[in-house]
Amino acid sequence: MSLTGFYQRGNVETVIFRAKSDFSFKPWKKWVFKNQNSYVFQEFGKEKADEDILSLNFLYLNPEQKIYPFVLGFVSTNYRRAIDLRYLFGAGVTFQILEKEKDWLKLSLSSEYENTNFSNTDFNYNNYDGMESINTFRGTIWVNGKYYLFKEKLIFNHEIYFQPSLAQSDNFRWQGDVGLEFPVWKFLNLKVNYRHTFESLVIGDQKQEDRFLTFGFTLKSF
Repeated sequence: MSLTGFYQRGNVETVIFRAKSDFSFKPWKKWVFKNQNSYVFQEFGKEKADEDILSLNFLYLNPEQKIYPFVLGFVSTNYRRAIDLRYLFGAGVTFQILEKEKDWLKLSLSSEYENTNFSNTDFNYNNYDGMESINTFRGTIWVNGKYYLFKEKLIFNHEIYFQPSLAQSDNFRWQGDVGLEFPVWKFLNLKVNYRHTFESLVIGDQKQEDRFLTFGFTLKSF
């Protein structure tokens, strides 16, 4: 679990809070269930800018193998993007490119069905105007990795994906999440994280890109 927060009061009042949890367990002998949840809240001058929830759920079969299948289900909201609810579910396959001691690198390919409910129906592409709900099939390529460097004095990790619609060429998104951790104690790491997101289909007055640079700590239980 990781928590990052910032609070400023005075001429400008600012509140930023970010929480993330990650856990996995084996419901059966060859199956592994993984759950990742995150919550982001940002407020500037008592005006809310973000309040987003994201839940990622994976079920893997034989993840110790070099190649293994999985199913997935995601649920999310996005205040700035006027997304009341987005859910998608699908299946894919993962290729373990690197697995050495603690270091690992994985490439995954998947296909999903997605449905998104918007609170605003004025989009940057006019052909979508008036549609409260947009659904499509997507294909996704994922590249995830984690590396312990300089005798484990620095931990580098990344989560990157590209997710185009299989039917709508102007409907795609991508995200890059890069993090650095500096262990200061057995159960505590200082953390710097940079996230860059792009979504081609957005509400008319919204920018397609967002960037987040956060600082905080990671608290570990083992």
